[in-house]
Amino acid sequence: MNPIINEYLSNLYGEDRAGELSQRLRIMLERFRESPAAPVSTEPSEISQRDAILITYADQLRRTGEPSLKTLAAFCERHLTDTISGLHILPFYPWSSDDGFSVKDYYEVDPAYGAWRDIGRLRPGFDLMFDAVFNHASAQGAWFQRFLAGDARYRDFFVTVRGNPDLSQVVRPRALPLLTEFASAEGPKQVWTTFSADQVDLNFANPEVLAAMVEVLLFYVRQGARFIRLDAIAFLWKTIGTSCLHLPQTHTVIRLLRAVLDEVAPRVQLITETNVPHAENLSYFGGGAGEAQLVYNFALPPLVLHSLQTGNAEKLSAWAESLTLPSSQVTFFNFLASHDGIGLNPVRGILNLEEIDALVRRTEGRGGFISYKTMPDGSRLPYEMNINYLDALSDPLALEPAELAARKFLVAHAILLSLRGMPGLYFHSLFGSRGDRPGAVASGIPRRINREKLGVEQLEQELGDSGSLRARVWHGLGNLLGVRRAAAEFHPRSAQSILSLDPRVFAVRRAHWKTGREMLCLHNVSEQAVALSALFPSATRSGAWRDKLAGRRVEMGKAHGGAGELRAYETLWLCPEGN
Repeated sequence: MNPIINEYLSNLYGEDRAGELSQRLRIMLERFRESPAAPVSTEPSEISQRDAILITYADQLRRTGEPSLKTLAAFCERHLTDTISGLHILPFYPWSSDDGFSVKDYYEVDPAYGAWRDIGRLRPGFDLMFDAVFNHASAQGAWFQRFLAGDARYRDFFVTVRGNPDLSQVVRPRALPLLTEFASAEGPKQVWTTFSADQVDLNFANPEVLAAMVEVLLFYVRQGARFIRLDAIAFLWKTIGTSCLHLPQTHTVIRLLRAVLDEVAPRVQLITETNVPHAENLSYFGGGAGEAQLVYNFALPPLVLHSLQTGNAEKLSAWAESLTLPSSQVTFFNFLASHDGIGLNPVRGILNLEEIDALVRRTEGRGGFISYKTMPDGSRLPYEMNINYLDALSDPLALEPAELAARKFLVAHAILLSLRGMPGLYFHSLFGSRGDRPGAVASGIPRRINREKLGVEQLEQELGDSGSLRARVWHGLGNLLGVRRAAAEFHPRSAQSILSLDPRVFAVRRAHWKTGREMLCLHNVSEQAVALSALFPSATRSGAWRDKLAGRRVEMGKAHGGAGELRAYETLWLCPEGN
């Protein structure tokens, strides 16, 4: 076993306790290698421009009398094999709340969705991303019930607090109590519940917990995961008297998980989900080696939204220009929408308070909700906008023409797809859904505004209507993804530079890391046309270029007709004529 694993264990638990745990992990890894299950690749793999992930619930699509995972697999086989390379299937384990993120059993598929064989059906055609919900488990799960019953093995499995210590420094992600009292066989216990009373925090200061979760991690690899998403990982380690956020022990645990995977399954990559200010988020790259290979680029969704709502891309451009990667071994996971809302914390310090307040007001004006967190002084601060991304760009009550709504949505996603990293597209985005406000109101859960389940027959019928918003979005995104897959200029290792041409235009130049061949991506975020001659008055980039999206020739130095301008909410992905 790699000696670095022993070092991490000693840092976490001291040399005496680390020795026994190291031996257990060594045996665990040996058994993993000898397992009769399908062999796991021992060759590292690199992400390329062909990689794009669809984020979806296991029961996103429904057909009467059929397990939802089987329905999803058949739909993906029919429609996505040439568009999407992988699927992030949101927690499909038995759960009790939070739409899956309160896990009752890490080793099972919820029978309501299907079985492991249904997950396996997806694997030949798509890479799979599984959630490792390791910060907390369900209060209704077997582990916590054994903890309450006084089972010696589980006595220290969860974080408990005695007395009345000062917890004022603890960073709170939500406006809910930090501690929840439970009746146990040993009397009342105050249990740490970062996210809700049904989500009890696991105690990683107990080496038994770490061993249990390493075993879960290896099980997921055996079930075909190529990517492991570490959910809410920033809160993992608790030390009273600290913020309990981004603690050094948390980073050590991630490094240990990475070292385990590097030893037995180097093709599998870790992705950290840390909805925090951008500079803090970057720390999970671990200096470019030894920690996560991907981190969520949480500042991107609100910045793109701000750009299109104001018709001004200057803040987005300045931020994108500052993006750097510590090594070629890591990259960003770029996304605009997900099962959660649009986080505001990542853009604090990038957008000013007035600009953030404008995003909040527009969200509420378009039927969305705002979620708040509690600050140390007891005040509440908006931390997330709960709204469908299409609704956020095009007011669903304004009866905007489908063609215009689709153009806005497509230019936003063209920005996403032009940037260095691996893109993730939420199911409702890929297929042009509107928000489900009635579902959110009925459930009392604001995030459900973007979690509506769809009948597969109805969805396919709407996609067949070429004039519908769904069809316009689906075909437009398919074109963008197809061009991206075929162009090595979009490889994560290809160079990226941001051009300051016009406040209304987000412009990014991508250049192949070997050949230098370039792709010039122009995105008009405003309702005004912009003359190309105004963008490039000199001869630097004049001459004939070809728009890879429309397959047409563009004269950069002349403003004549449609070919000489960047129309409202238009995207041009240009390469020199002849390339």
